[in-house]
Amino acid sequence: MYLSASKANHSSKSSQSHGFGVHTDIKCSHIVPRCCAFVVSQALGVRTSPPHKSLPFIWPLPAKFSFGNETLSVDPALSLSGNGASSAIVRDAFDRYKGIVFKHGDRFSFLRTLRPVYDVTKLSITVHSLNEELQLGVDESYNLFVSGAQVHSGAGQVTIEASTVFGALRGLETFSQLCSFDYTTKTVQIYKVPWSIRDNLDFHTVGFCWNVLHWHIIDEQSFPLEVPTYPDLWKGSYTKWERYTVEDAYEIVKFLFSSFLFRGIGYPDLWPSPSCKEPLDVSKKFTFDVLSGILTDMRKIFPFELFHLGGDEVDTGQYACLSFCSLTYKLKLQNHNMTAKDAYQYFVLKAQNIALTKNWSPVNWEETFDTFPTKLHPQTVVHNWLGPGVCPKAVAKGFRCIFSNQGVWYLHHLDVPWDVVYTAEPLEGIQRASEQKLVLGGEVCMWGETADTSDVQQTIWPRAAAAAERLWSQRDSTSGNVNIIALSRLQYFRCLLNRRGVPAAPVTNLNARTAPVGPGSCFEQ
Repeated sequence: MYLSASKANHSSKSSQSHGFGVHTDIKCSHIVPRCCAFVVSQALGVRTSPPHKSLPFIWPLPAKFSFGNETLSVDPALSLSGNGASSAIVRDAFDRYKGIVFKHGDRFSFLRTLRPVYDVTKLSITVHSLNEELQLGVDESYNLFVSGAQVHSGAGQVTIEASTVFGALRGLETFSQLCSFDYTTKTVQIYKVPWSIRDNLDFHTVGFCWNVLHWHIIDEQSFPLEVPTYPDLWKGSYTKWERYTVEDAYEIVKFLFSSFLFRGIGYPDLWPSPSCKEPLDVSKKFTFDVLSGILTDMRKIFPFELFHLGGDEVDTGQYACLSFCSLTYKLKLQNHNMTAKDAYQYFVLKAQNIALTKNWSPVNWEETFDTFPTKLHPQTVVHNWLGPGVCPKAVAKGFRCIFSNQGVWYLHHLDVPWDVVYTAEPLEGIQRASEQKLVLGGEVCMWGETADTSDVQQTIWPRAAAAAERLWSQRDSTSGNVNIIALSRLQYFRCLLNRRGVPAAPVTNLNARTAPVGPGSCFEQ
């Protein structure tokens, strides 16, 4: 799943041209947390219990799971064992999840005469490959086993097995969801033991991926990113206090899927003229020198496969206007025997070639596919956003595709309810298995004109989690009446996010990110 957050606009009625641009996309599948919930549906053939019964279940649903009727207590001093403990990624994640699971301390335990004896004191993680390279298609499958209390020792055992460290992270998230704080005993409990969970991304079978954050860092409104080869580019930031250094980007690369688009304030020679500041002047060699310099610098920071080159909302018809700005550029293009559409195609293809020389696979918005599909490089990933039906056309021509239909997966459209997000189908209209494999994933986007730190989280959550289960979980487990299958689980997940410090909005709001209509339980809002 991709989450796009930007001060740029993708809307069905946008009148503003973004011009020719370039984005950087970095696969970072370990940063978006695997969501969680505690209620299972009757539609799955498993007894449903209300949330206050503390029957732990998981969001998104695992591929296969079974459980029993025992209860185990978990030691706050839980230790990590197994070869996974040799990985810094796994150790750091284990420490993070301990902080989440044991959020409620027991500082006054010294007042009790009897010290608790815990059933689970150790978590064993086995990783079959310690290769920690993160690229598109990394194996995130895992098995999680929680055994019942042993006859002689009385202790329970928790084991996570995974092919990669990233699968181990998914297992840790699921383990954390099985743990529930008991306010009476003031201990963390695992209910319904023994647990056997075998989980993998449903769309792995057709090449799907999720758990990706697409950070749209730069657009025409602001260029806050430092580019050492062209140090004046970030003069286009909102202010000198609202910038990202190379060091910031290097740290963020551990977590984010980043992208950017030109703004020429630092280098006005990128403009057709001082009074005509968009699109970029494709008649100048300097334009592509700057583009190459940016990609060269970014390649030193971002070691991933995909590079988003934009290409959306380019209004090639604007040159028909007889303003001085457009007429000046029109004459420049005519001197190079180019129409406006020729210039659009020339920039996109030139940018693709530059990216390919840096060993990046180019990603472009669907307008490029709609305008000159036969000219795009075969490695192009077509990014859908305008509406349905694009991915079927793209994969039929052999291109890979990312699904982001704005009618269902644009989170800044506040009137799109959770169930519309949940029931969207990225593979709609694609019947052949060979073509389904070309759909790389789905992206829910949250463009940021009306969002900042005060409201971004409640705009994203919990609706993004609805798309997450659509992409992760088995179709036969998540198809049917969504009010039975998913609603109560998603409501509980929202409350769990709140307990973890994420200000997720109520699930059934008429408009996303609005406050509850009145007092009451979190589970009923």
